[in-house]
Amino acid sequence: MRSNKEQLARSIRAAGKQERAELVIRNANIVDVFNLEIMKGDVAITNGRIVGIGDYEGEQVINADGKYLVPAFIDAHVHIESSMVTPAEFARAILPHGVTTVITDPHEIANVSGEAGIQYMLDASEELPLDVRVMLPSCVPATPFEHAGAVLGADQLKPFYSHPRVLGLAEVMDYPSVANGSDDMLNKLLDADHYRGHIDGHGAGLHGDAINVYAAAGIVTDHECVNAGEAKERLRRGMYLMLREGSVAKDVKALLPAVTPFNVRRCMFCTDDKHLDELVHEGSIDHNVRLAIQEGLNPLMAIQMASLNAAECFQLEHKGAIAPGYDADLLIVDDLEKLHIHQVYRKGELIAEGGQYVGAALPILPPPADLLKSVRLDRPEPSALHIPLKVHGDDHKQEALCRLIGIIPNQLITNHMQALVKVENGQFVPSIDKDQLKIAVLERHKKTGNVGLGVVHGFGIQRGAIASTVAHDSHNLVVAGTCDEDMLLAIEALQQAGGGLAIACDGKVHAVVELTISGLLSAERYEHVLEQLEKLHQALKEIGASDDFHPFVTLSFLCLPVIPELKLTDMGLFDFHTFSTVPFQVEIKEEVVC
Repeated sequence: MRSNKEQLARSIRAAGKQERAELVIRNANIVDVFNLEIMKGDVAITNGRIVGIGDYEGEQVINADGKYLVPAFIDAHVHIESSMVTPAEFARAILPHGVTTVITDPHEIANVSGEAGIQYMLDASEELPLDVRVMLPSCVPATPFEHAGAVLGADQLKPFYSHPRVLGLAEVMDYPSVANGSDDMLNKLLDADHYRGHIDGHGAGLHGDAINVYAAAGIVTDHECVNAGEAKERLRRGMYLMLREGSVAKDVKALLPAVTPFNVRRCMFCTDDKHLDELVHEGSIDHNVRLAIQEGLNPLMAIQMASLNAAECFQLEHKGAIAPGYDADLLIVDDLEKLHIHQVYRKGELIAEGGQYVGAALPILPPPADLLKSVRLDRPEPSALHIPLKVHGDDHKQEALCRLIGIIPNQLITNHMQALVKVENGQFVPSIDKDQLKIAVLERHKKTGNVGLGVVHGFGIQRGAIASTVAHDSHNLVVAGTCDEDMLLAIEALQQAGGGLAIACDGKVHAVVELTISGLLSAERYEHVLEQLEKLHQALKEIGASDDFHPFVTLSFLCLPVIPELKLTDMGLFDFHTFSTVPFQVEIKEEVVC
């Protein structure tokens, strides 16, 4: 936003060639996202905004040497906390990938630290070269069937709408509260409409009338589609479609068949949840764009989805295009196929070059004391992890029919399985041969002592245990393993670290990533976190974890009850379709489904 009349007058004079522009970029192939064409000409920039395209003189001139000039990318939905670093370090990591604006939902830290967590993310993202716009978390906690660190109603959210970077209400995931018209949910929806008017959706597993309900409630986006049919269903009802490619949910390829030249303006990209190492090495929205182009999408359409479409959806009037009056958030790329990013400009200033951040130093805002020491639970007794079972039929078989969480690689959704599990001395025993591991969720916010127990299939771990305080969305402590001893050791490691990710095996702790801020974020530079993650990945290989998917990111989503089909919270197994807790052991009269 221009701060005074003189700046506006100067921009007008530069546009009319009455004086030189501050910066001119010459000899570029300019991507026109309005007409999906390539233009030729100079791009003139003054006061951080584009003032003209044509033939211009500048105080500073950059020769693009025939490279392509592209509007910078916008991540339409991301949780910065999933990168495990602070907003400043997140900015340093993704700016070299051409993302200069993000729409973030701080509901991860809000579920742990409430209003203080939201305020920290707002304060820590002030005056960054990355434009961080915020959607307020709509569901803290996500459901009443788990215990989070906070409960945020409409009254707690309302004051945040006065912040200039707050855009609206983030992903509404509690469908029953919407459909049943719960008083607090209605207040949240009405407040969002009154103050900002934008409401994001979370329609996992919803179809038909349920999508009608969401659209009628004023919800305008969805990032939870997993196939083209679901995508078309949302588009037909006037919603915006977000094509997500994160660390677990990788949906771009599956959703692209739904994107056509006729509906592309309602489509955009997001990452949602992506780990730091993948952001740095693979990319952010630039990866989504490359992937879409590789799958056959017109490169200009892909760029339009990553820029203009997201800007218009969130009413970011001066972003998303190369045209007079738009922010000079620009990329110089070598080509439109591999999309190798040569330089990144934010408001006309060079901030990344050759894959490296080159802007001003970004200090990390120290967190307030109440965001530290968030792992509040007593060391569990070994018996807390015991799962008592009644043996079916012949006592010599020592088996019981139980519900299992079935992992689907690179998907947030799980299978609701039923299978026979091994029993010894009246207790469940993990089986490496059957790939049946024990999983536990321990409440870590209020010292309730709650422990939810279950069995998970599909990790492929051969020995040891993995544990995390990143456990969507209430972020209790989740642990899965082949034996109770290593599970208890991993839990203790996270208690001592103040939160994070841990691997224990054969009575030893093999790796820990320390996340001391609300058990979700590191207070260190991202390079230090990358080193810890590298040791974590090496330890995963040592315990035989599958390399077909990211075990820790998958583990974190096994606790999210608003995603189909079977999940685990601190209150027990949760069936998405009945939206209720269900017993672990299955009555023998029920059919076995393996």
